[in-house]
Amino acid sequence: MWLNALVLAGVIILLASPGGSASAKETASAYSKIDADRCSHTRGTEVEDYGSWRCKGYAGLGVRLSANDQRMHVSFGPRAATEIAASETFGQFNDFYKGVIEWRLEKQQNGKARPFAAIARWNVQTAADVLGPHAKASGRVLVVTRLGPRAAFVMWVMSTRSPMQTPTISRARSRRKAHAHSNAARTSLSFSAR
Repeated sequence: MWLNALVLAGVIILLASPGGSASAKETASAYSKIDADRCSHTRGTEVEDYGSWRCKGYAGLGVRLSANDQRMHVSFGPRAATEIAASETFGQFNDFYKGVIEWRLEKQQNGKARPFAAIARWNVQTAADVLGPHAKASGRVLVVTRLGPRAAFVMWVMSTRSPMQTPTISRARSRRKAHAHSNAARTSLSFSAR
């Protein structure tokens, strides 16, 4: 339990402003269910390319799922196919064909809520899965994607069952530095993973 608290504290620090103090903006959460079977699908063109799906998220925000070689990518917004998240995934087999996305929202000056992060629980293959008799992905990892005007940003946060390897967070950290001045980076994040 204390490890989860440390990880969550790390998430808040990573999404805080460069000076380390979190924004005092009002935040809230909204939830949307994603089911690839109910989304618009474009077939892939290569072997092991399963194509992409366009789904609707919070307030109609586009959610793009794509999959190849038993691995998925989840990205957001009108240019989801070109966002950073569209090329980020785990090294081991994984999926997010169905699930719930928690949208972290910040209240704007005009009173409207704007999503600044999306949180999803991915299914990720563990070492026990690889050694077992059936191919499955029993590991669960929360993935936080920062949403913003420049690019989505993926941060792998915590697992409820250990995946085989730690995802490449070093790339995420270098992107955080590159986008440190976006509004999303100055907003603290706390969430109630479902």
